[in-house]
Amino acid sequence: MKEYPQSKINRVKRGQNRATYNVEKINSILDAGFLCYVGYIYDGKPISIPMAYTRRDDKVYIHGSTGNRMLLSILESEETSITVMHLDGLVLARSGLHHSVNYRSVTLFGSLKKVENDTDKTEVLKWIVNQMVPNQWDSLRPMYQKELDRTLVVEFTIETASAKVRDVGVADEPEDYDLDVWAGIVPIKQVAEYPIADEGKPQKMEIPKHILDYYEANK
Repeated sequence: MKEYPQSKINRVKRGQNRATYNVEKINSILDAGFLCYVGYIYDGKPISIPMAYTRRDDKVYIHGSTGNRMLLSILESEETSITVMHLDGLVLARSGLHHSVNYRSVTLFGSLKKVENDTDKTEVLKWIVNQMVPNQWDSLRPMYQKELDRTLVVEFTIETASAKVRDVGVADEPEDYDLDVWAGIVPIKQVAEYPIADEGKPQKMEIPKHILDYYEANK
């Protein structure tokens, strides 16, 4: 199985037993979501903000306004770090110190470049929209050129990465297991509620099948 090489930048130091550098595992965590956190330096200050993303092979794509200071900053520096995390459960222990969470997380390190070609930009935006709700793009009106002109699309190449996964139960002190204190796991998942139509014409329309399919799969 292919793995990212371990180095000072991506090696997990704490909780090494939960670490993986397996490319397939890391990609599966990335593909399970569509929100990432991007780190950058602006005016000498560290900032991290959430962004929608999509992945193709070893590339991650994000987008925003052509005036987006984060995108402009990371393009100027030509590198950044991206994090994705899924919360899977609350781990409630007998001691406050041993409370934890079950999770899947990935940290990516790599280089960036601006996607210049309009055809390529449009294709990436299609991927991002469909990462949110599969098959959504084909139901939309075509983009206006002025919308495309105001949109900055950035390609991030994953050069190295690591993941951490916790998927186990409570880890209390041995002497605490006889205490009359409830302990266990509260599973957490993100769910979709029934779609709500926007005002106007959508209220008189049938909900598209692909949106109902997404609701059924995630309710």
